[in-house]
Amino acid sequence: MSSPRLDEIISRLEKGARKTNEILSALTPEQWQRVVYDDPLVWTVRDLLAHFVSAEDSLLKLAQNIATGGAGLPEDFDYDAFNAAEQTRLRNQSPQQLLTALNAARQETVNWARALDDAQLDRIGMHPVLGEISLETMLVSIYGHQLFHMREAQEKL
Repeated sequence: MSSPRLDEIISRLEKGARKTNEILSALTPEQWQRVVYDDPLVWTVRDLLAHFVSAEDSLLKLAQNIATGGAGLPEDFDYDAFNAAEQTRLRNQSPQQLLTALNAARQETVNWARALDDAQLDRIGMHPVLGEISLETMLVSIYGHQLFHMREAQEKL
């Protein structure tokens, strides 16, 4: 059974996916190579897309852990090391492959979230950046994370 809270989360996740896909699908090969960040590592728009794929998959697993009563990530999780390792893992994927993977990952997140109830949304767990937060906030942060980075990427495009 759906709830207004859950409906709003799903709406945001779907809206964010559509907007991200619309923008990234229209990029030229040159735009994929534009630098968005240069500290601590150089990340191009393509690298940012790889980050989205990695984050979506990882945050879904984390959310699933919290929904079933888990604690989330350990407090000493090193997200910089994780992000660097994920960039290496995904370095051979083309932008199109990454877009396809991102769309599939977001759909998996949405499909999973549809089965949640309000009690699960209130469960608390450790997020890699935000600390201890509710599952509801974690799901909203998936949308917000992409939105934040997409705004910065658009400034470079």
